[in-house]
Amino acid sequence: MARYREARCRLCRREGTKLFLKGDRCFTDKCAFERRPFAPGMHGRMRKKLTDYAIQLREKQKVKRLYGVLERQFKNYFKEAARQKGATGANLLILLERRLDNVVYRLGFAESRTQARQLIRHGHFLVNGKKVDIPSFLVRENDVVEVKAKSKEKLIFKNALETLARKGIPGWLEVDENSLKGVVKAMPTREDITFPINEQLIVELYSK
Repeated sequence: MARYREARCRLCRREGTKLFLKGDRCFTDKCAFERRPFAPGMHGRMRKKLTDYAIQLREKQKVKRLYGVLERQFKNYFKEAARQKGATGANLLILLERRLDNVVYRLGFAESRTQARQLIRHGHFLVNGKKVDIPSFLVRENDVVEVKAKSKEKLIFKNALETLARKGIPGWLEVDENSLKGVVKAMPTREDITFPINEQLIVELYSK
C-alpha cells in the first residue's frame, strides 16, 4: 500500500500552514512549523512570486495532505463531487469530511488523521455494530461510530480525548466520551469545515 513515509512536519512547512499532522505535538513549542515557518530546503527562505497555476496546485496539495489521501484517491473524489448536484468544490470537501478516519479524528478518538487510519486498519472501531477497517469508508447520517469493547481500555484513546477540548467537535457530530461512542447527527455542510480552504482554486486546477 502506497503511503507517505517522510517527515510530516515538512508538509506543513511546504504548504505554509499548520495541517495538524502530528497530533498533540502541533500544539506545543516543539512544532516544526512554529520554529521554522518557511518551506524546507536550501531555498526555503526565498520569496517567490507564484503563478496562478502554482497557487491552485498548492491549494490542492494542502487539502490532499490535510486529509491524508493519495493523488489518485483525491482525483476520484473530485470526479465523484463533480457528478453530484451543487457546487463541486463544496461536494469535494464534504466527501473528504465523511471519511471514517476523519470522523474518528473529529470525534477525538485519535490525535491525528494518520493515527486514526492506523487504529481503523487494526480493527479497533465499529460502525453500527459492525467492524470496519477501511479508513476511506464514508459515513452516513445516523451512523454510530464506536471503539470496540476490547479496545476501550487502551491508553491511546484516553490520551487522544485530552486534545478534544483544543480541537472542538463539529456540529454534525456528537460524542459520548465515557462510552467512546459517536453519532453522525447530520451530513456535514461547507460551513462546518472551518479550516482555511479555497476549494474554487482546486476546481479551476482540474478544469484545465
